[in-house]
Amino acid sequence: MRKLLAFAACGAVALGAAACGSDDDDDGGSGGGGGDLSGTIRIDGSSTVGPFAQAAQEAFQGENPGVRITVAQSGTGGGFEKFCAGETDISNASRPIDEEEEVPICKKEGIKYTEVQVANDGISIATNPDLAVDCMTVEQLKEVWQQGSKVTQLSEIDPKLPDGELSLFGPGTDSGTFEFFTEEINGEEGNSRKDYQPSEDDNVLVQGVAGEAGGLGYFGFSYYEQNQDKLNLVGVDDGNGCVKPSMETIASGEYKPLSRPLFMYPSQEALKRPEVKAFMDYVVENYQAISEASAIVPMSQEQADQAKSTLGS
Repeated sequence: MRKLLAFAACGAVALGAAACGSDDDDDGGSGGGGGDLSGTIRIDGSSTVGPFAQAAQEAFQGENPGVRITVAQSGTGGGFEKFCAGETDISNASRPIDEEEEVPICKKEGIKYTEVQVANDGISIATNPDLAVDCMTVEQLKEVWQQGSKVTQLSEIDPKLPDGELSLFGPGTDSGTFEFFTEEINGEEGNSRKDYQPSEDDNVLVQGVAGEAGGLGYFGFSYYEQNQDKLNLVGVDDGNGCVKPSMETIASGEYKPLSRPLFMYPSQEALKRPEVKAFMDYVVENYQAISEASAIVPMSQEQADQAKSTLGS
C-alpha cells in the first residue's frame, strides 16, 4: 500500500492530473489529483473486489483529500440491491449484473449504469494445512458442495483423499462468488448444500478454514494470497490436469473453470459528478499499481483499453 500511495503522490495518476509541484489548476472535471476535488463517493458490494476498491480509495484520497470515499462489503447481490435503490454511487461485483432480477429493478428505479471491468480473480479452494489436499477434480468438488450432499470426509469420495471430519466454509447467498462457484462447479446457480458456515466477509471464511483442523472453503484469490502462511491451496482439475490459481494461471485463463472478471458499476448519474468520474478514470488508469497493492490479478492491456474506452477516458 505504501508503494501505491507513493505512486499516487508522485503524480502518476489518471487523466493527466497535475501533481508533484505542477502549478496547473485542475478544473475538477477530469483530473485525479491536485486536491481540488471534493464530495462523497459511496461504494458497496463484492467482498472479492473490496480489497481492490479499498486500495484505490486510499491512493485516490491521498491525492484528493477533499473527497471522502466509503467502501462497504455486503456481497455482490447485496451491493446491487443498494445500488438499484439509489443508495450507492458504485457497486462492486464479482459477476455481471443479473439480467432477470437486478436489471429490471434498476430500470424500475431509473438507475442507469456502466459496467467497467477493473481486475480478474480465480476462486481459490483452500484447506487447513492439517487437511493435506493437493488437488481435487471438478466432480469431486461437486460431490462435496452440491445440494443434498452428505459428504463429511473427503475419503468418502476418494480413498486417496484424507480422512477427518470436514468443517465447510463458504460465501453467503448474496455473494457473487457463491453464485459463480455453484454454477461452474455444481452446474446450476444456487445449487449448494446448506450445512456449511457462510459469511459475506471473506476474512471470516479464511479464519474459519485456518482455525478448524478439517477446514475447507472457497473465496477470492487475494484472500489466499494475503493468508497463504496459514492455508493450504488446492488445485483444480477440470479434465485437463491439475492447476492451482496464481497471478499467471488466472491471467492466462489456464485456471479453469474458476477464473472470472471483476467489475465496478458506477451509475451514470454519479458519473456526472467530477469526483466520481475522476475516481473511476483513476482506477482504470492505475489498475496495475492498485492490483499489486491489493494482491488482485490485474487486467490485461486489452481489458484495460476496453475499460478506458467504456469510460471515455
